[in-house]
Amino acid sequence: MKFIISSNTLLKGLQNISGILSANSLIPIIENFLFEIEDNIIKVTATDNETRATVCLKPDMVEGNGSIAIPPKILLNTLKTLPDVPLTVQINDDNFAVELIAGEGVYKVAGYNPNDYPELALIENATQIALNSVVLHNAINSTIFACTTDELRPQLMGVFFEMSPEYTNFVATDAHKLVRFRRSDIKVDEYISFIVHKKPLNLLKNLLVNLDADVSLQFNNTNVSFSFEDYTLTCRLLEGKFPDHEKVIPPGNDNEMLINREALLNTLKRVAIFASQASNQVKLAIKGQELTIHAEDTDYSNEAKERIPCSYKGDDMEIGFNSKFLIDILSTIESENVRFLMSEPNRAALIHPEENISEEEDILMLLMPVMLNA
Repeated sequence: MKFIISSNTLLKGLQNISGILSANSLIPIIENFLFEIEDNIIKVTATDNETRATVCLKPDMVEGNGSIAIPPKILLNTLKTLPDVPLTVQINDDNFAVELIAGEGVYKVAGYNPNDYPELALIENATQIALNSVVLHNAINSTIFACTTDELRPQLMGVFFEMSPEYTNFVATDAHKLVRFRRSDIKVDEYISFIVHKKPLNLLKNLLVNLDADVSLQFNNTNVSFSFEDYTLTCRLLEGKFPDHEKVIPPGNDNEMLINREALLNTLKRVAIFASQASNQVKLAIKGQELTIHAEDTDYSNEAKERIPCSYKGDDMEIGFNSKFLIDILSTIESENVRFLMSEPNRAALIHPEENISEEEDILMLLMPVMLNA
């Protein structure tokens, strides 16, 4: 087999899917890229045996059909050092030796027999819908940071896709914070829900940057695939029941604060430096039209306090939050101002952007408070 392709085209395609690969796998062959050449198309696959990412590349020239597994590290490192030049790849079908020719350089690497590479699992009896890539990217970007890292609660390690005849929700939570991204313009005939692990969603989010196209979703009870342009991402769904997120959202939040998001975020970043490293606690004291943010670490005699103006309706109150969680939320919101809805210092606060990107979009972020130090 032999093909010629732009070195930059090959490098970009490989980099976009390489995040799926994992070293020291129990199945050594999947530590490699799988190259499949057929009908003048090069299909490159990366997998960790739970998620499978594929990119289709169009070479300048192809001779022969077949497949081979190629080690990723030496291939990627070589491509990174090359300028954008035509790259000739020659593959010995008998011993799977690979020869790369770029300009005056000739580079040889040992490939592997692809027969042991796992086959793609077909998604049988699949339901199929189409989503706009911009909407899907915003949904993932707005929720994925709230997924838990606790492997004892695997159903919270991904984003909950909840589709109904009225709307579609994308929800993530780690039991400390919760995000619900709702689109009123995405509807299905019957209620459908599934949970997608954050690892493939991170890869998908990066692939969707600056893309405006349709993404085809196919899913059944065990797997889901996302297909768009030259890419296909297929992964196993997370098992388990996602918690009833609507029951977590507290009613009757009569204390409302509207504040500039960037001013609050920058103030938090400064004040949080002086907070206890064990709790990351900051205290928000709201009085009149002013917010005071306070943090201290009594073990090291560190303390910081800063005041910023706000628009507030409600009773004066003090409430504590984990500064890292609050910074995560404010860093994700894109609105100029954010609205806090609160009731009591021991009940969750709701955080909304003052203005959503579109009328069909509604973002709700919930953050549990922490007990204030005496």
